[in-house]
Amino acid sequence: MAPTNKNKYSVILPTYNERRNLPVIVSLINDSFTKNNLDYEIIIVDDGSPDGTANIARQLQKAFPRRIILKERAGKLGLGTAYIHGLQSATGNFVVIMDADFSHHPKFIPEMIRKQATNDYDIVTGTRYAGDGGVYGWDLKRKLISKGANIFADTLLRPGVSDLTGSFRLYKKDMLSDSKGYVFQMELIVLAKSMGYSVGEVPISFVDRVYGDSKLSEDEIGQYLTGVLSLWTRV
Repeated sequence: MAPTNKNKYSVILPTYNERRNLPVIVSLINDSFTKNNLDYEIIIVDDGSPDGTANIARQLQKAFPRRIILKERAGKLGLGTAYIHGLQSATGNFVVIMDADFSHHPKFIPEMIRKQATNDYDIVTGTRYAGDGGVYGWDLKRKLISKGANIFADTLLRPGVSDLTGSFRLYKKDMLSDSKGYVFQMELIVLAKSMGYSVGEVPISFVDRVYGDSKLSEDEIGQYLTGVLSLWTRV
């Protein structure tokens, strides 16, 4: 049995049309934390899903008492602002940000927590592009886009991490900023590195979603490119 950890972890799950994925991902998150004697909460930020995701979340609140916080928003307002919205309700001293569609498996969370403890890292990021990490279920086009986005950002920003565009991260809550937009995670890690915060990496397996459609829109891709250039002028 793993040693007891006195920290509390707030897991932020942005959702849009995830009614089929949400019960299983919540159950897996619960298993990962309870098997390792870790305190946690799950903050579900739902962007007005027309498939009834919020109703499923309310049922899960009854199944997992005092573990689930539901924050509903009026429409599809984007991933970056969903993270910020969730942070406003987070009571843990650590924050985990991940996808609700099985792209990020909760089994990696305890590994990220152990990594954080080894060197008191401010951020631990899941990486698809180092160690035995990898991407599964994407066609060649999507793999090239993702890898190209990382190369583009790395060339301009030199952040010193292998997967700058990844969105499976563990943060010390007190170092999080009020960044907005799709570049939320990228901005945090680039600025954190430039200000001397420490970043550890854990190889993860990224698996394409099982149900539903990608939340990444063309507008958010444009925001990404603009965001990289904006960060380049600041670091």
